[in-house]
Amino acid sequence: MATHFINTIAAALTMACMGVAVPAAANTEVETAELLIKLLQVGRGVIPEHQATINDASKGDKGFTGDFLTAQVVERFRKATKIDLSRPSTVPQAPLFLAMVESEKEVIDEAQPVINKQGVGFKGIIPAVFARKSGERFYRKTGIRMKLTGIDYRYPGNRPDDFESEVLRIFSDTRHPKGQPYSKATMLDGKPVLRMMDPEYAATTCLGCHGNPKGERDITGAKQEGWHEGDLAGAISIVIPMR
Repeated sequence: MATHFINTIAAALTMACMGVAVPAAANTEVETAELLIKLLQVGRGVIPEHQATINDASKGDKGFTGDFLTAQVVERFRKATKIDLSRPSTVPQAPLFLAMVESEKEVIDEAQPVINKQGVGFKGIIPAVFARKSGERFYRKTGIRMKLTGIDYRYPGNRPDDFESEVLRIFSDTRHPKGQPYSKATMLDGKPVLRMMDPEYAATTCLGCHGNPKGERDITGAKQEGWHEGDLAGAISIVIPMR
């Protein structure tokens, strides 16, 4: 059953990469943006659950492969949204969604030599890095930009632009409903786009690197930000071209 499932997804991913259609209608783009963000969040959420295994220096082959991640993402996305990507013919935006799944799969496939290297503990395969690399691959496939951003950004590419900075200020305002995304049809580089940002809040799993004591170095070597559970951590930002 598991092998058949993986083969079905693999075939669908191959078809998706043959051509990805970008939606045209604004209302469709809002829904698409929300679902793409959910896909990225679902994939990223698999990483901390297996962090101890990934960083286990005593083990070689850990079984944490791109195929394993794909199966997890598709099943969790189905449970969260009722959209079954293992049956792409029933999903109007399947090529676009599967391009995201394929991007996430490629990140883990490329990292196999590092993940399975014995004698090394911390591998650098963490949720934020996974999400960033998946977003970069997805952009190359589709032209849709996705990134993590926040006031306390670490990676230079995650620095908020003017629009993102303004929306982060909105999210920081206690009058803004917690968890409510912000979207706007606007112009970027002279072209119409839909911009959406989905706020993210510090979870328990974030605090090992971003919590306290503030200013001390975490496992990655960066300084901890001093977050507490529930603090605004930043947002996922997406830019979808409009026709």
